Amino acid sequence: MATVQEKAMCVLWFFETKSVITTQRRFRITYKKDPPSDNSIRRWLTQFQEIGSVLHRKGAGRTSTSQENVDRIQETFTRSPRKSMRQATVQLHMPHTTIWNVLHNRFLLNAYKVQIVQALHPNDKPSRFEFAEQILTRIEDDENYLRKWFFSDESIFHVSGKVNKHNCRIWGSENPHDYRELERDSPKVNIWCALSHTEVIGPFFFAETTINSVTYLPQMQQHQPDVIFQQDGAPPHWDMIVRDFLDENFPNR
Repeated sequence: MATVQEKAMCVLWFFETKSVITTQRRFRITYKKDPPSDNSIRRWLTQFQEIGSVLHRKGAGRTSTSQENVDRIQETFTRSPRKSMRQATVQLHMPHTTIWNVLHNRFLLNAYKVQIVQALHPNDKPSRFEFAEQILTRIEDDENYLRKWFFSDESIFHVSGKVNKHNCRIWGSENPHDYRELERDSPKVNIWCALSHTEVIGPFFFAETTINSVTYLPQMQQHQPDVIFQQDGAPPHWDMIVRDFLDENFPNR
């Protein structure tokens, strides 16, 4: 919830720029948090024009939520913890603010984001432990060891905005650490980048639907000497022409 000062600044910025988007951008830069919605900014502006203030106007007071409605909300989210606030509002015929207050203040529940993670298999754990021990030893032997590392990865951005983790929440008293598979059948663009302690290679944008070794290798050829290059096991990384290049330029690394 925005403070009185934040509301006043939004009104001032809007009068100055005549743009909600610019106002939201300045809010994010100034206060380091998500900006208010378009409707909120316009509501504060209307209120300021009507009464000359953005202070909350006194009303008749908030009505209490009946125990029956509290029980209905609890039953609904106990049965379906993945239910969205919009779905609950339609199903229960209650304002979303009432439902949110009951979940958050009475039952002390939080809305947790669904995380997209890579699954680990039993055989992966010993290998990771051995790798960690080797790296710790090399760091002790060479204080500049970590500065030589380049970590690379590709990321797929769905042009249609199909994946929307912001609106995907699970209500619970503890984080369920849930995850969901990413759908890859919508229009998308591939982006590759490599990062080190001091430098960035890329980003490179691939118009191709799928990155293969032919499109991937030219990005690899822009490396610098005396580096340790790390990449994952994606198919383009394991094609013969890519492996030959890595063996030649990064022997034993």
